[in-house]
Amino acid sequence: APIPPAEHADPPPMSKDFVVEFEVQLSPGKKGVISIVFRHDWAPLGVARVRELVEDKFFDQVRFFRVLKGFMAQFGISGDPAKQRKWSKSIRDDPVVESNRRGFVTFAMAGKHTRSTQLFINFGDNIFLDKQGFSPVGKVIAGMDVVDGVYAGHKEKPSQHLITSQGNSYLEREFKELSYIVSATLKPAPPL
Repeated sequence: APIPPAEHADPPPMSKDFVVEFEVQLSPGKKGVISIVFRHDWAPLGVARVRELVEDKFFDQVRFFRVLKGFMAQFGISGDPAKQRKWSKSIRDDPVVESNRRGFVTFAMAGKHTRSTQLFINFGDNIFLDKQGFSPVGKVIAGMDVVDGVYAGHKEKPSQHLITSQGNSYLEREFKELSYIVSATLKPAPPL
């Protein structure tokens, strides 16, 4: 008798959790990799936005434009003003499930429901941000030494308005020392 064809099960659904490997240019001749796991259960809306941004190569060539040692390193304004405009629509807030401790990654915001593309990595334990509604979306799982090595000499000097309107041409002209993301790559998440 002929052997019936094998049953084909549906492939498992793509995990809602994922890792992003950020290749970072810290300074001329010095690179590193920051691996961040993004957990859907922590902040489903924020994590979905991060996936969309990475899939669109939004973070490629993005500078760490606001770096305050002991507090956080902020990035997420595109070096391409057209790409920044494409993603400027805000997303709603997620409830705060995790805490803003060292290595946790959170969307920057300017009030309720204003998260869009800017993220920051906590250098220290900033749990005071939890009560302000800053909901972590991920955590550095490798490369925290790279985060600690991000250029911090300009602190808050780069103008977010000028980055948004002029992109990397402004930053390369006025703040060429800034560390930046060369590329961001999606990877499967490790098991919990």
